[in-house]
Amino acid sequence: MSWESLDKSRIWHPFTQMRQWQIDDPLIIDRAEGFHLIDTAGRRYLDGHSSLWVNIHGHCHPALVQAIAEQVAKLDHSTLLGLGNTPSIALADRLVQLTPANLTRVFYSDSGSTAVEIAVKMAYQYWQLKGVPQRDTFLTFSGAYHGDTVGSVSIGAIDMFHSRFRGLLFPTVQCPWPRPYQDAMHGGDSTKVRDACLAELENKLAANPGRIAAVVAECHVQAADGMWVAPTGWMRGVEDLCRQYGALLIVDEVATGFCRTGKVFGSELEGIQPDLMALAKGITGGTLPLAVTMTSEAMYEAFLGEYAEFKHFFHGHTYTGNPIACAAALANLDLIDSSGLVQALPGRVAVLANLLKRFASHPHIGDIRQLGLMVGLEVVADRSKKSLFPSEALVPQRITHKARELGAIVRPLGNVMVLMPPPAMPEALLAELVDTVSAAIDAVTLGED
Repeated sequence: MSWESLDKSRIWHPFTQMRQWQIDDPLIIDRAEGFHLIDTAGRRYLDGHSSLWVNIHGHCHPALVQAIAEQVAKLDHSTLLGLGNTPSIALADRLVQLTPANLTRVFYSDSGSTAVEIAVKMAYQYWQLKGVPQRDTFLTFSGAYHGDTVGSVSIGAIDMFHSRFRGLLFPTVQCPWPRPYQDAMHGGDSTKVRDACLAELENKLAANPGRIAAVVAECHVQAADGMWVAPTGWMRGVEDLCRQYGALLIVDEVATGFCRTGKVFGSELEGIQPDLMALAKGITGGTLPLAVTMTSEAMYEAFLGEYAEFKHFFHGHTYTGNPIACAAALANLDLIDSSGLVQALPGRVAVLANLLKRFASHPHIGDIRQLGLMVGLEVVADRSKKSLFPSEALVPQRITHKARELGAIVRPLGNVMVLMPPPAMPEALLAELVDTVSAAIDAVTLGED
């Protein structure tokens, strides 16, 4: 049987209508070189979404491959339940040095969903241990996406992904995320929209005195919701209100961490110091599953006690702190340093911003949202009316397929075309990526195919 036949007869793909998959001509990747993915027929494609936002330096980078090979030959796995291992210790020390100064403890898991789930459970148990069990409610934001475990779905707010599971979820208090493009009341003024949303956040905190365990926020960008970039000062305002009303702050940097925003971590942009931070995706440079939940020392100390008190955190995974994944993460951090990636980011971000200017007057691009190397292009039927194409027209999906025909892999979120190139992608390839996506958008929306 062919790879396609085997795939269609055996695999259930995530976020995919499998009936449509069965009749489509699927793209099956066989190998990768640098910033290109290569299919089973040998065709090459620019990886325009970093293989779902994880790749940092390009695929199969020799430094990462070598680190993984050396570690698997030395120690493949040893549990952290009752034991330690050297790569997980070394990585924890590096992360504490790199992240906000108040974060001093690292709890390992294997995905962004579990990293956020752990943060939620930690915050919940923390207030119980502090003798404040009434702080049992989480405040979240409209359009949030934090993963697919039951806890992370509970604090999410995208109906397409979450409404089916409503009966399984715990209730939350919800506030609006600032979206100037969709704003009518304030004329799209980003500062006014930010301030109005912060005022609503304060209203909700004041209306629930002593009840909010934590505010959970993606760091600057609600990514899966359509790359909604918050106005400057938003995250600083959120943190200030958490401190004022005594709520913990959980910052989800799963998508924004590891050089996506123009900084190593998005929290650097406004000097945020969360009580808990979730990291995953780019942590291993896109090679292996790994995630961490970072916490403050005050959070950690609340769980200390005599064994018989059972204060310890009853949560863990079999592959927690896997040595191979931790070695890959250490090599990734080494490579970020040795390659000068952070120093090169401002230039790449500026080049990408300049390339995106071509869409500023495009009749079918209503909004350009960019933070660092994270980009969302709002595809519209009518720019002046901000009206959308009917969903049955499958416009974003057709743009995606056309881009593949032209040699680039991107993925839409609803009516938004997302560009998320690896941070190390050279400027010439950034230009090629934008040219390809632009041609695909024109072909579908302007009938230039």
